[in-house]
Amino acid sequence: MGIRLKKISVIVPVYNSIECLERCVKSICAQTYSNLEIILVDDGSTDGTDRLCELLALQDERIVVYHKANGGASSARNTGIRLASGEYLGFVDSDDYIEPYVYEEMIKAFAEAGTDRQGCAIVQISRDEVDEEGNRLPDVCVPPKQKRFCDTETFVKELLLHQGDCSFCTKLVKRELFQEHRFPEGVLNEDFRLLVEMLQEIDGIIILPQQGYHVVCRKDSTTRKKTKDSFSRVFLDIVDNADRMQELVNRKYPALYPYAVRFNLYQRLDYLLHVPISQMTGKNEFYRNVIKYLRRHAADSVRNPYLTGRQKVYLMLLTTAPKTVRRVHAKKMERRKASC
Repeated sequence: MGIRLKKISVIVPVYNSIECLERCVKSICAQTYSNLEIILVDDGSTDGTDRLCELLALQDERIVVYHKANGGASSARNTGIRLASGEYLGFVDSDDYIEPYVYEEMIKAFAEAGTDRQGCAIVQISRDEVDEEGNRLPDVCVPPKQKRFCDTETFVKELLLHQGDCSFCTKLVKRELFQEHRFPEGVLNEDFRLLVEMLQEIDGIIILPQQGYHVVCRKDSTTRKKTKDSFSRVFLDIVDNADRMQELVNRKYPALYPYAVRFNLYQRLDYLLHVPISQMTGKNEFYRNVIKYLRRHAADSVRNPYLTGRQKVYLMLLTTAPKTVRRVHAKKMERRKASC
């Protein structure tokens, strides 16, 4: 009765989310863990979402609303971090929603770890993906069968194999980890970059098996192309992050070298399968460097045991005839889209 519950600040960056924000916020308000501060950071919405934020705040005194000029999700999150008063920080994207038990289970995991896990400052709940109608989609990150502690090097390895979850939305983080860190602004894939930085300061992450965070896959995703020449910068940033990971592995985790090479090849493959053909020119320095990397690592493309056979074929073909392969792939995707 007399024990004070530690406060959790839940930060929700909001931008033109009028159709889904209420579901998101109500799922946070319904948490069985009551000592919450819910910070809605309106990032310059233009569709009435700013007014909806204020209406929601009238329904629950734990909700705080802050309006700012548009600066992107990282800017909104960083604003929320500055405003937060909780001892733990959580993040929920405005188009997603969570189960009522999420924060209680994560706080309980921290308490159960006690002093047995020195340096454990992050707990992760598992997630699933659903479409806009609520239908389950294939898991992007397969949850563990039971609670597990994943040490930093193992978690880095899982990230390099695209098996780990880099999203901060599935995590509860001790506030002190943000004393020297913020989300990088002006880039995408920002969660990955920040998480890798934080991992170097802790022993590992506790991962819970419950899929309590629901990622809603919307058709107007930032990575979805709108015209044949539109191109999200996320495909540039994932290559930059791959280079950062290679440098980190070389310096700190030499045993993970083949996984880092696999990661670099995979990220560049993703870039080449999305870059508009109009940008595949000698004037595009970024594109030229991607092709040079593939040619330098042609042997790795064939021998790396952590690439699938299909990936190896694509990489070898893209090394020799990138534009032709890109055209064929684009037509294949158009036919697949038309058949859906």
